[in-house]
Amino acid sequence: MEEVTKVPPPVLERRVRQRQTTVSVLKSKLKHGVTCSVPKVRSTLTGFFPVVRWLPKYKLKEYVLGDLMSGVIIGIILVPQAIAYCLLAGVPPIYGLYTSFYANIIYFLMGTSRHVSVGIFSLMSLMVGQVVNKEMFLAGFDLNEDSTASGLVLNASLGSNLTIGSPHSVELMGVQCGKECYSISIAAALTFMVGVYQLLMAVFRLGFVSVYLSSPMLDGFATGASFTILTVQAKYLLGIKIPRHQGYGTVVVTWFNIFANIHNTNLCDLITSAICISILVAGKEIQERYKDRLKIPFPTELIIVAGATLASHFGDLNSKYGSSVSGHIPTGFIPPQVPSFTLMPRLALDAIPLAVISFAFTVSLSEMFAKKNGYTVRPNQEMLAISFCNIIPSFFHCFTTSAALAKTMVKDSTGCQTQISSLISALVVLLVLLFFAPYFYALQKCVLACIIIVSLRGALRKFKDVPAKLRASRDDGIVWLVAMFATALISVEIGLVVGVVFSMICVIYKTQNPKVSLLGKASDVDLYEDVEEYKNLMPPPRVQIFRFQAPLYYANKDSFLRSLYKAVGVEPFLELTKRRKEEKKAKEMSSKQIKANGDKSNGEVVIGLVERKLDFHTIVLDCSAIPFIDSTGMATFEGLVKEYGEIRVNVFLANCNTSVIDLLQKGQFFGKNDKDMSSRLFHTVHAAVLHAKDSYAAAESRSEDSGV
Repeated sequence: MEEVTKVPPPVLERRVRQRQTTVSVLKSKLKHGVTCSVPKVRSTLTGFFPVVRWLPKYKLKEYVLGDLMSGVIIGIILVPQAIAYCLLAGVPPIYGLYTSFYANIIYFLMGTSRHVSVGIFSLMSLMVGQVVNKEMFLAGFDLNEDSTASGLVLNASLGSNLTIGSPHSVELMGVQCGKECYSISIAAALTFMVGVYQLLMAVFRLGFVSVYLSSPMLDGFATGASFTILTVQAKYLLGIKIPRHQGYGTVVVTWFNIFANIHNTNLCDLITSAICISILVAGKEIQERYKDRLKIPFPTELIIVAGATLASHFGDLNSKYGSSVSGHIPTGFIPPQVPSFTLMPRLALDAIPLAVISFAFTVSLSEMFAKKNGYTVRPNQEMLAISFCNIIPSFFHCFTTSAALAKTMVKDSTGCQTQISSLISALVVLLVLLFFAPYFYALQKCVLACIIIVSLRGALRKFKDVPAKLRASRDDGIVWLVAMFATALISVEIGLVVGVVFSMICVIYKTQNPKVSLLGKASDVDLYEDVEEYKNLMPPPRVQIFRFQAPLYYANKDSFLRSLYKAVGVEPFLELTKRRKEEKKAKEMSSKQIKANGDKSNGEVVIGLVERKLDFHTIVLDCSAIPFIDSTGMATFEGLVKEYGEIRVNVFLANCNTSVIDLLQKGQFFGKNDKDMSSRLFHTVHAAVLHAKDSYAAAESRSEDSGV
């Protein structure tokens, strides 16, 4: 008889880890937090204001040209966009300039990214505008931008809203507030709440929330929001005066209203829009085609704004053709004011999606450009920076800000080296605020709408990438489509919620229906892989090796069991039931035979459980693709060992990670004092297969000896 060679499995000795108790950890952190020293104060301040660290090391000759160029270019881009995005935010144009100015200054002081451009962002402006318009509608204001009236407010001292031939107003913080005042009060209070939420997220280290905003979901959400922005701006292109729809289905209702009022199209606005869009698109296409030759981007928006303003002013388009214009934009700064705390309870829920989206875009862009340019950023400090970019400006009549991808890419491509460029951009905006703002009085709103719509080209172009997304990953493509359609057809806020929930459902579905496989061995190598995916693999004789590629927890334990039973072809409970039926049948047959032979003895017929010959004697569970299990998963393992043991099939575990082993040990899966650990758990599949063969050979040998 050939002697069986036993290959001892590799022995790995676990390190003894002494974990600190929760109380001692808390005491240590508290002690570290309350201790005060000069180095710690200096470190805290320089950490809170990173500019103190990098500004003294500024390489003037090396950095100044790139920072100056990118700062001026971004400032030139910011001015028309700041005015234009106020259409989306539902506030007068001057507040967009304020927002751009303060956000750049604060991020210069607090940001850790060298390239991110923080300021107005179309998606944030849209979401702010939806909240502003909703609250304005509830307060009884006429949402038509061009509605005008004249007169005085009666009974102002009594806080009455009754007006005779006068603009509608409401009392806010003891003052009668008109349309413009109330709109920016809502935006400022909302921005303050957004900043507070972001500050709390930074303090309590809740940055992990952003991990639930997957890239396909964010892309789909941004594309759906871009389509909403296009829809909201379409009425300006045609010069149709219809109020913004409140509630769900903005895209559908707005397009219905546009077509219902298409006969009211203002030809002057339509012709102006066609000319502006043609020039803007042509400028963008030329810039993209010859970007390698052009050292600086062509300021198409600024040229369009300047040309359209001059044409509108000298052509008197507002008076002659009824073209809607921006109106008076004052110079200088309005005195700061505390945001209205009476509005904040109504805005508390609206501020949550704004806070999450603003911080997610800022942190992701910071990390993306830091990685591209070879430096690191501190995500928690980025969260603090963007929170203060919202909290402080809210006292200066500003609305919600975020990092903007397009402007950040321009900064990076024009030689930006540090956030000095943001300071220069703020100075450009300051010049406009102090001297040039009134010159934009005659600027048509349709021109601003053209700037907004053309800026959406990048997001809207993603529609043509949908087939490629679906080919690369069907799940990611479906998440993109669901987030996009929910955002565009229902609302931006609901679209965000639907996108997050649906993407999480997809992840849960994957864990509940993961890939499972039976493994085979490669010839002459101790390597085991999926027999359906690789050629020339042979399953070990009478050993089934099963791999489950997902965590094993309460939600997918039934899927795990079904997959295992289907793969090995034997369900232990059914097999045991069949054997018991055959045993009962054998007893009845034996009894009948005894009676037929006339045996009068009272002895009982003893027949053991009938054994059916199975194709395997051992199941090896390859746990290499199981990152974690819970108590239900451990109970599932225990049930398998017990149930298959009743039909004389061994169940071994292989390739378990340490967290799975620790949980199994705590639950006494290996018996008291882990006495069965060496016979149930193996570090490799090959070790488990060798042990299975040896155990079976030993059992067969004992069975033959007992038979003799």
